[in-house]
Amino acid sequence: MYLKRPALGLVFCWFYLAAYITNKYVLSVLKFTYPTLFQGWQTLVGGLLLHISWKLGWVEISSNTRSEVLSWLPASVLFVGIIYAGSRALSKLHISLIKIWSALFLLIAASCLPLHDSQFDPDGYFWAGVHLICVGGYKAFQKSQKSTIISDLDQQYINYIFSIVLLGFASHPTGDLFSVLEFPFLYFYRFHSGCCASGILGFFLMLSTVKLKGNLSSGHCAAWTLFAKVITAGSSLFFFDMILNVPTACCLLLGGLGETLLVYAEKSGAERR
Repeated sequence: MYLKRPALGLVFCWFYLAAYITNKYVLSVLKFTYPTLFQGWQTLVGGLLLHISWKLGWVEISSNTRSEVLSWLPASVLFVGIIYAGSRALSKLHISLIKIWSALFLLIAASCLPLHDSQFDPDGYFWAGVHLICVGGYKAFQKSQKSTIISDLDQQYINYIFSIVLLGFASHPTGDLFSVLEFPFLYFYRFHSGCCASGILGFFLMLSTVKLKGNLSSGHCAAWTLFAKVITAGSSLFFFDMILNVPTACCLLLGGLGETLLVYAEKSGAERR
Protein backbone atom coordinates (compact mmCIF):
# COMPACT_ATOMS: atom_id res chain seq x y z
CA MET A 1 0.00 0.00 0.00
CA TYR A 2 2.92 2.33 0.64
CA LEU A 3 5.01 1.53 -2.42
CA LYS A 4 6.53 4.33 -4.48
CA ARG A 5 4.67 5.19 -7.66
CA PRO A 6 6.91 3.36 -10.19
CA ALA A 7 6.83 0.25 -8.00
CA LEU A 8 3.05 0.53 -7.73
CA GLY A 9 2.83 0.61 -11.52
CA LEU A 10 5.03 -2.47 -11.84
CA VAL A 11 2.95 -4.32 -9.24
CA PHE A 12 -0.18 -3.44 -11.24
CA CYS A 13 1.45 -4.73 -14.45
CA TRP A 14 2.46 -8.00 -12.77
CA PHE A 15 -1.05 -8.66 -11.46
CA TYR A 16 -2.53 -7.65 -14.85
CA LEU A 17 -0.26 -10.13 -16.66
CA ALA A 18 -0.72 -12.94 -14.13
CA ALA A 19 -4.51 -12.53 -13.88
CA TYR A 20 -5.15 -12.47 -17.62
CA ILE A 21 -2.76 -15.32 -18.41
CA THR A 22 -4.35 -17.45 -15.67
CA ASN A 23 -7.89 -16.66 -16.85
CA LYS A 24 -6.93 -17.42 -20.44
CA TYR A 25 -5.42 -20.75 -19.37
CA VAL A 26 -8.55 -21.88 -17.50
CA LEU A 27 -10.96 -20.65 -20.17
CA SER A 28 -9.23 -21.62 -23.40
CA VAL A 29 -6.60 -24.27 -22.61
CA LEU A 30 -8.65 -26.24 -20.07
CA LYS A 31 -11.80 -25.09 -21.92
CA PHE A 32 -13.85 -24.32 -18.80
CA THR A 33 -16.66 -22.64 -20.76
CA TYR A 34 -19.11 -22.08 -17.92
CA PRO A 35 -18.96 -18.28 -17.43
CA THR A 36 -21.68 -17.95 -14.80
CA LEU A 37 -19.79 -20.36 -12.54
CA PHE A 38 -16.29 -19.07 -13.34
CA GLN A 39 -17.16 -15.39 -12.94
CA GLY A 40 -19.39 -16.18 -9.97
CA TRP A 41 -16.42 -17.89 -8.31
CA GLN A 42 -14.12 -14.95 -9.06
CA THR A 43 -16.55 -12.37 -7.69
CA LEU A 44 -17.19 -14.54 -4.63
CA VAL A 45 -13.46 -14.74 -3.87
CA GLY A 46 -12.98 -11.05 -4.62
CA GLY A 47 -15.96 -10.07 -2.47
CA LEU A 48 -14.82 -12.23 0.46
CA LEU A 49 -11.24 -10.93 0.32
CA LEU A 50 -12.46 -7.34 0.07
CA HIS A 51 -14.82 -7.86 3.02
CA ILE A 52 -12.04 -9.45 5.12
CA SER A 53 -9.65 -6.63 4.19
CA TRP A 54 -12.28 -4.12 5.27
CA LYS A 55 -12.90 -5.84 8.61
CA LEU A 56 -9.15 -6.03 9.28
CA GLY A 57 -8.80 -2.31 8.54
CA TRP A 58 -6.59 -2.75 5.48
CA VAL A 59 -9.01 -0.91 3.16
CA GLU A 60 -11.77 1.59 3.81
CA ILE A 61 -15.35 0.98 2.66
CA SER A 62 -18.08 3.46 3.56
CA SER A 63 -21.51 2.58 4.91
CA ASN A 64 -23.57 3.82 1.97
CA THR A 65 -27.27 4.54 2.21
CA ARG A 66 -29.84 2.45 0.36
CA SER A 67 -30.44 5.24 -2.17
CA GLU A 68 -26.70 5.46 -2.93
CA VAL A 69 -26.49 1.70 -3.44
CA LEU A 70 -29.58 1.68 -5.66
CA SER A 71 -28.18 4.54 -7.73
CA TRP A 72 -25.14 2.39 -8.51
CA LEU A 73 -27.04 -0.79 -9.50
CA PRO A 74 -27.19 0.08 -13.24
CA ALA A 75 -23.39 0.12 -13.23
CA SER A 76 -23.37 -3.24 -11.45
CA VAL A 77 -25.55 -4.67 -14.22
CA LEU A 78 -23.03 -3.42 -16.78
CA PHE A 79 -20.21 -4.84 -14.63
CA VAL A 80 -21.80 -8.30 -14.87
CA GLY A 81 -22.05 -7.82 -18.63
CA ILE A 82 -18.35 -6.88 -18.76
CA ILE A 83 -17.09 -9.93 -16.90
CA TYR A 84 -19.57 -12.38 -18.46
CA ALA A 85 -19.01 -11.27 -22.05
CA GLY A 86 -15.27 -10.89 -21.45
CA SER A 87 -15.12 -14.46 -20.15
CA ARG A 88 -17.02 -15.79 -23.18
CA ALA A 89 -14.77 -13.84 -25.57
CA LEU A 90 -11.52 -14.82 -23.80
CA SER A 91 -12.47 -18.50 -24.05
CA LYS A 92 -12.71 -18.26 -27.85
CA LEU A 93 -10.45 -15.45 -29.10
CA HIS A 94 -6.70 -15.78 -29.66
CA ILE A 95 -6.14 -12.13 -28.87
CA SER A 96 -8.66 16.22 -29.62
CA LEU A 97 -7.24 15.58 -33.16
CA ILE A 98 -5.03 13.02 -31.52
CA LYS A 99 -8.05 11.39 -29.90
CA ILE A 100 -9.84 11.32 -33.26
CA TRP A 101 -6.85 9.61 -34.90
CA SER A 102 -6.57 7.26 -31.93
CA ALA A 103 -10.20 6.20 -32.23
CA LEU A 104 -9.80 5.85 -36.00
CA PHE A 105 -6.75 3.58 -35.69
CA LEU A 106 -8.48 1.43 -33.06
CA LEU A 107 -11.61 1.19 -35.23
CA ILE A 108 -9.61 0.20 -38.34
CA ALA A 109 -7.62 -2.38 -36.37
CA ALA A 110 -10.75 -3.85 -34.78
CA SER A 111 -12.53 -3.98 -38.16
CA CYS A 112 -9.65 -5.60 -40.04
CA LEU A 113 -8.60 -8.11 -37.39
CA PRO A 114 -11.55 -10.54 -37.90
CA LEU A 115 -10.90 -10.55 -41.66
CA HIS A 116 -7.31 -11.75 -41.22
CA ASP A 117 -7.60 -13.85 -38.08
CA SER A 118 -6.71 -17.42 -39.12
CA GLN A 119 -8.35 -18.67 -35.89
CA PHE A 120 -11.55 -16.67 -36.45
CA ASP A 121 -14.47 -17.58 -34.19
CA PRO A 122 -17.66 -15.52 -34.75
CA ASP A 123 -19.01 -16.35 -31.30
CA GLY A 124 -15.84 -15.05 -29.69
CA TYR A 125 -15.95 -11.77 -31.60
CA PHE A 126 -19.64 -11.38 -30.77
CA TRP A 127 -18.98 -11.61 -27.03
CA ALA A 128 -15.96 -9.32 -27.41
CA GLY A 129 -18.33 -6.75 -28.94
CA VAL A 130 -20.80 -7.16 -26.06
CA HIS A 131 -17.90 -6.78 -23.62
CA LEU A 132 -16.79 -3.52 -25.26
CA ILE A 133 -20.33 -2.12 -25.25
CA CYS A 134 -20.67 -2.89 -21.53
CA VAL A 135 -17.25 -1.36 -20.81
CA GLY A 136 -18.25 1.82 -22.65
CA GLY A 137 -21.58 2.00 -20.83
CA TYR A 138 -19.90 1.37 -17.47
CA LYS A 139 -17.32 4.13 -17.97
CA ALA A 140 -19.99 6.55 -19.19
CA PHE A 141 -22.11 5.79 -16.12
CA GLN A 142 -19.07 6.28 -13.87
CA LYS A 143 -18.46 9.73 -15.34
CA SER A 144 -22.11 10.69 -14.90
CA GLN A 145 -21.88 9.71 -11.21
CA LYS A 146 -18.76 11.79 -10.42
CA SER A 147 -20.71 13.93 -7.99
CA THR A 148 -21.59 10.93 -5.78
CA ILE A 149 -19.62 10.03 -2.68
CA ILE A 150 -19.32 6.34 -3.56
CA SER A 151 -15.59 5.52 -3.67
CA ASP A 152 -13.97 3.09 -6.13
CA LEU A 153 -13.77 0.38 -3.48
CA ASP A 154 -17.41 0.95 -2.52
CA GLN A 155 -18.37 0.60 -6.17
CA GLN A 156 -16.44 -2.64 -6.49
CA TYR A 157 -17.92 -4.01 -3.27
CA ILE A 158 -21.45 -3.41 -4.58
CA ASN A 159 -20.45 -4.91 -7.95
CA TYR A 160 -19.16 -8.06 -6.26
CA ILE A 161 -22.29 -8.60 -4.17
CA PHE A 162 -24.63 -7.95 -7.12
CA SER A 163 -22.58 -10.23 -9.41
CA ILE A 164 -22.56 -13.12 -6.93
CA VAL A 165 -26.34 -12.99 -6.63
CA LEU A 166 -27.11 -12.52 -10.34
CA LEU A 167 -24.60 -15.08 -11.63
CA GLY A 168 -25.68 -17.56 -8.97
CA PHE A 169 -29.30 -17.40 -10.12
CA ALA A 170 -28.27 -17.40 -13.81
CA SER A 171 -26.17 -20.56 -13.53
CA HIS A 172 -29.27 -22.81 -13.61
CA PRO A 173 -31.20 -21.38 -16.61
CA THR A 174 -27.99 -21.15 -18.67
CA GLY A 175 -27.32 -24.83 -18.03
CA ASP A 176 -23.88 -24.22 -16.51
CA LEU A 177 -24.86 -25.61 -13.09
CA PHE A 178 -25.34 -29.19 -14.31
CA SER A 179 -23.20 -29.14 -17.46
CA VAL A 180 -20.12 -28.49 -15.34
CA LEU A 181 -20.39 -32.05 -14.01
CA GLU A 182 -19.29 -33.22 -17.47
CA PHE A 183 -16.17 -31.02 -17.46
CA PRO A 184 -13.23 -33.44 -18.04
CA PHE A 185 -10.77 -31.64 -15.71
CA LEU A 186 -13.23 -31.12 -12.86
CA TYR A 187 -11.15 -33.16 -10.39
CA PHE A 188 -7.67 -32.24 -11.69
CA TYR A 189 -5.29 -30.15 -9.58
CA ARG A 190 -4.46 -27.95 -12.60
CA PHE A 191 -8.06 -26.81 -12.77
CA HIS A 192 -8.37 -26.30 -9.01
CA SER A 193 -5.11 -24.35 -8.77
CA GLY A 194 -6.02 -22.28 -11.83
CA CYS A 195 -9.41 -21.34 -10.38
CA CYS A 196 -7.92 -20.44 -6.99
CA ALA A 197 -5.20 -18.36 -8.62
CA SER A 198 -7.69 -16.56 -10.89
CA GLY A 199 -9.87 -15.50 -7.96
CA ILE A 200 -6.98 -14.27 -5.81
CA LEU A 201 -5.13 -12.57 -8.67
CA GLY A 202 -8.35 -10.90 -9.84
CA PHE A 203 -8.80 -9.39 -6.38
CA PHE A 204 -5.25 -8.06 -6.21
CA LEU A 205 -5.53 -6.71 -9.76
CA MET A 206 -8.66 -4.80 -8.73
CA LEU A 207 -6.94 -3.49 -5.58
CA SER A 208 -3.78 -2.42 -7.43
CA THR A 209 -5.92 -0.71 -10.10
CA VAL A 210 -7.76 1.29 -7.43
CA LYS A 211 -4.46 2.25 -5.78
CA LEU A 212 -2.95 3.21 -9.12
CA LYS A 213 -5.89 5.50 -9.94
CA GLY A 214 -5.74 7.03 -6.48
CA ASN A 215 -2.03 7.89 -6.67
CA LEU A 216 -1.47 8.80 -10.33
CA SER A 217 -3.06 11.08 -12.89
CA SER A 218 -5.37 9.65 -15.54
CA GLY A 219 -2.63 10.01 -18.16
CA HIS A 220 -0.07 8.06 -16.13
CA CYS A 221 -2.68 5.38 -15.30
CA ALA A 222 -3.43 5.01 -19.01
CA ALA A 223 0.30 4.67 -19.73
CA TRP A 224 0.74 1.89 -17.16
CA THR A 225 -2.38 0.13 -18.47
CA LEU A 226 -1.02 0.27 -22.02
CA PHE A 227 2.32 -1.13 -20.83
CA ALA A 228 0.51 -3.95 -19.01
CA LYS A 229 -1.51 -4.76 -22.14
CA VAL A 230 1.63 -4.84 -24.31
CA ILE A 231 3.56 -7.22 -22.05
CA THR A 232 0.47 -9.41 -21.60
CA ALA A 233 -0.17 -9.62 -25.35
CA GLY A 234 3.51 -10.31 -26.01
CA SER A 235 3.76 -12.95 -23.30
CA SER A 236 0.63 -14.74 -24.50
CA LEU A 237 2.48 -15.69 -27.70
CA PHE A 238 4.79 -17.89 -25.60
CA PHE A 239 2.10 -19.39 -23.36
CA PHE A 240 -0.66 -20.23 -25.84
CA ASP A 241 -1.00 -21.84 -29.26
CA MET A 242 -1.55 -18.83 -31.49
CA ILE A 243 -1.14 -18.31 -35.24
CA LEU A 244 0.22 -14.82 -35.93
CA ASN A 245 0.32 -13.86 -39.60
CA VAL A 246 1.48 -10.56 -41.06
CA PRO A 247 -1.99 -8.94 -41.48
CA THR A 248 -2.97 -9.92 -37.93
CA ALA A 249 0.29 -8.51 -36.56
CA CYS A 250 -0.32 -5.25 -38.46
CA CYS A 251 -3.82 -4.99 -36.97
CA LEU A 252 -2.42 -5.47 -33.47
CA LEU A 253 0.33 -2.90 -34.05
CA LEU A 254 -2.19 -0.43 -35.46
CA GLY A 255 -4.38 -0.93 -32.39
CA GLY A 256 -1.35 -0.38 -30.17
CA LEU A 257 -0.56 2.83 -32.06
CA GLY A 258 -4.14 4.02 -31.55
CA GLU A 259 -4.01 3.38 -27.83
CA THR A 260 -0.59 5.02 -27.57
CA LEU A 261 -2.03 8.17 -29.13
CA LEU A 262 -4.91 8.00 -26.66
CA VAL A 263 -2.44 7.82 -23.75
CA TYR A 264 -0.54 10.80 -25.15
CA ALA A 265 -3.78 12.76 -25.44
CA GLU A 266 -4.73 11.89 -21.85
CA LYS A 267 -1.34 13.03 -20.51
CA SER A 268 -1.40 16.24 -22.57
CA GLY A 269 -4.91 17.06 -21.36
CA ALA A 270 -3.93 16.41 -17.72
CA GLU A 271 -0.89 18.68 -18.02
CA ARG A 272 -2.98 21.51 -19.50
CA ARG A 273 -5.45 21.22 -16.62
